[in-house]
Amino acid sequence: MDYLGIDLSCAIGTLRNGEFPAKECLLPLISKLLGYFLVAASMTVKLPQIMKIVDNKSVKGLSVVAFELEVIGYTISLGYCLNKKLPFSAFGELAFLLIQALILVACIYYFSQPLSVTTWVKAILYFALAPTVYAGKIDPLLFEALYASKHLIFLSARIPQIWKNFRNKSTGQLSFLTCLMNFGGAMARVFTSIQEKAPLSMLMGIVLAIFTNGIIMSQMLLYRSKGKEDKQVKGIKIS
Repeated sequence: MDYLGIDLSCAIGTLRNGEFPAKECLLPLISKLLGYFLVAASMTVKLPQIMKIVDNKSVKGLSVVAFELEVIGYTISLGYCLNKKLPFSAFGELAFLLIQALILVACIYYFSQPLSVTTWVKAILYFALAPTVYAGKIDPLLFEALYASKHLIFLSARIPQIWKNFRNKSTGQLSFLTCLMNFGGAMARVFTSIQEKAPLSMLMGIVLAIFTNGIIMSQMLLYRSKGKEDKQVKGIKIS
C-alpha cells in the first residue's frame, strides 16, 4: 500500500494485529505525512506578507535586496533538489515558496516606482538564467558549489532586513504571520530532512533559516511592544 511514496502497509499491518507500530515503521510514516503537510501549508506562507503590502500600498521598512536574494536562494535550492531527484515531500514547498517570492518581489517593485535600469537588468538576467538551473544543465561540481553558496545567499537575504529593523527600531510592513510560518516550517523540516536522509548541506540551510527567522520574529515582538509603550507615553497628558 504505497500512496505518494507513503508506505502504509507496515503501520496498518501492526494495527490490525492489535499492536502499536514500531519506531522504525512509525517515524518514516510521520516524516512523509509531515512533509506533505508542509508542502500544502507552504502555498499560503507568503500570502499574509503580499496582502499586507497590497492593502497598505507600501513597502516601508522592507529590504528589497533581502527579498531578491530570497528568490535566488529558492531557485538554487529547487534546482538542486530536482537534480538530486529527492522525494517531492522533502522539498515540494520550495516550488510554492518560489512562486510566492516572485509575486512578492513584483509587488515590491510595483510600489517602488519608478524602477531603475539596474532593477530591470536584474529581472531579465534572472528569467534568462533560472531555466538552466532548473534543468540542471550545470557542471556537477559547480552545482554543488552553487548549492553550498545558497546558505550565504539566504544569510545575506536576512541580514539586510535584520539590520534595517534594528536601525529603524521597527519592522515596518513585515508580516508576523509569514515569519511565524517560515520559522515553524523550518523547525519541522529538521525532522523530515533527517528521516529522508537529505544532504548535510540541506540540513545546515534549514538550521540557518531557524536562526535568522528567529531573530526577525524576536525583533517583531520587541519593537511591537516598544511601539505600544511609546503610544501610551504620548497619550499621557501633563497637567
